[in-house]
Amino acid sequence: MTPDQIEDAAGRLFEAERTRKQIRLLSLDFPAAGMDDAYAVQAALVKRKVAAGAKVKGWKIGLTSKAMQSALNIATPDSGILFDDMFFADGGTVPADRYIQPRIEAEIAFVMKHPLSGPDVTLFDVIDATDYISPALEILDTRIERVNVETRQARTIFDTIADNAANAGIVLGGRPLRPLDVDMRWMGAIVSRNAEVEETGLGAGVLNHPAMGIVWLANRLSQYGMSIGAGEVVLSGSFVRPVEARRGDTITADFGPQGTVSIHFARE
Repeated sequence: MTPDQIEDAAGRLFEAERTRKQIRLLSLDFPAAGMDDAYAVQAALVKRKVAAGAKVKGWKIGLTSKAMQSALNIATPDSGILFDDMFFADGGTVPADRYIQPRIEAEIAFVMKHPLSGPDVTLFDVIDATDYISPALEILDTRIERVNVETRQARTIFDTIADNAANAGIVLGGRPLRPLDVDMRWMGAIVSRNAEVEETGLGAGVLNHPAMGIVWLANRLSQYGMSIGAGEVVLSGSFVRPVEARRGDTITADFGPQGTVSIHFARE
């Protein structure tokens, strides 16, 4: 993609989020674009959001489970940026007009006490750099249509990455824990919508260990001269399928001994 095309795509996404109106698949307009192009569009979008007053607070990692990778025919995770206006209090309420088509995933969040720079970051480096972990919900939204009505083409990995990895919100809750105080592979959640169980899963679904998502991110960022900063929050990746969040719904993730985290979506 040319610099002008990158800026054009980023501008469309910025307006889509501002107006709450989905845009046409970018992959239809830029069929030859690859993952580097997608991250270039994401970076241009982040620049626009920062210029508009948003503050970067961390990272989200997606497509860490085999099921989600198979669904999109891709063998690598993706990542996006967390902004300050994406954070909701545990048990809080999302305004009815905040998102377009929100969905929820259960994850383990890492809060970093030391910077983490690649290459060659290991799981043990991640554990050492982490201040604490916390049960979390990620709110996904898509500013790009999921399926194009005319062509029936579905959203591709290019669309998802360009759209800040469908990143929209985060809720931290439950019990904060030191990373060595729990076996994260067996740290799981029962995800309910309005008290009806929708999904269950274990942390091992994330690359066999949630910390491996942070490993992947730190090493990928090093290719671009970037790193994870101290104090940043990193969502390590979902171990459940996304749950649709409709107006009036309350989504709760019960992490058992690690506590619960929930969010309510206003009806009007």
